[in-house]
Amino acid sequence: MNLYLVEIAYQDGEEAPERGREAAELRRRGAYTAAAGGVQLEIPSLPVTDRTGDVITDLGRVCGQVATAVERGLKTCGQVAVVGGNCSHLPGVIGGMQRALGAQARIGLVWFDAHGDFNTPRTTLTGLLGGMPVAVAAGLCHAPWRSLAQQSAPLPTDRIVMYGIRNLDPDEERLIRATDIEIVPTEGLAEAATRLARDCDAIDLHIDLDVLDAALGPTLPTREPNGPGVESVVRAAEVVLGTGKVAVLSLMAIFASGPGQKTTMESAFGVLSGTVRAWAGSAG
Repeated sequence: MNLYLVEIAYQDGEEAPERGREAAELRRRGAYTAAAGGVQLEIPSLPVTDRTGDVITDLGRVCGQVATAVERGLKTCGQVAVVGGNCSHLPGVIGGMQRALGAQARIGLVWFDAHGDFNTPRTTLTGLLGGMPVAVAAGLCHAPWRSLAQQSAPLPTDRIVMYGIRNLDPDEERLIRATDIEIVPTEGLAEAATRLARDCDAIDLHIDLDVLDAALGPTLPTREPNGPGVESVVRAAEVVLGTGKVAVLSLMAIFASGPGQKTTMESAFGVLSGTVRAWAGSAG
């Protein structure tokens, strides 16, 4: 398998060298060994001259750089891994897929996360942009963010499957329940993935590291108890990869800084290397 690797050294629209260092460490440790066909690396960067100081504009422009890299990767290799950054860069990933495959391509999203990240400015309890990217990608809010991310068409909610969700804000949950998003337990993932693959041309398998149990990511600011282990997440990813429709694999929001960072990095390496190995096997 030939793999195009996009490493994001940003958090929202701000430069975050630590996010880049985490991604680079996973690469140096051999997380992509199973991609025996070779790995091409791109690290998106927003020129200083393109920064405005406006939070949404700068985030959208960073996402636009991510979109350009994802587009190039899909056209070059056909399979793209996006590692680092945080979940706010999702619209850039979807934008890159649309640019590579066409705005009318039926793109699906499988969202592995402890949270729905489906808040809007009207539902959020915290105001954090990292809690809104799925709603942005679905066309519910922050149109400039989505447009600058080069996402030309909103993602229909019937093409979104969520796994590992265990903490939703009350209004966020009501909003999700009013859409066609499918939240599935482990035993329902295979059926949901099969249905999604049938209805889609390509899938983004997005993994936020906080999908894991809190003990496996002690440095994660959004860690949640009662989550799955590394092997369980890899097995769940194998189910989605087995559809043959995954074009992009994203591992975001690693946040391995401070006491316990070794444990968090071990978890990130286990998830990423195991998932890449499964991806290479399904492609081979």
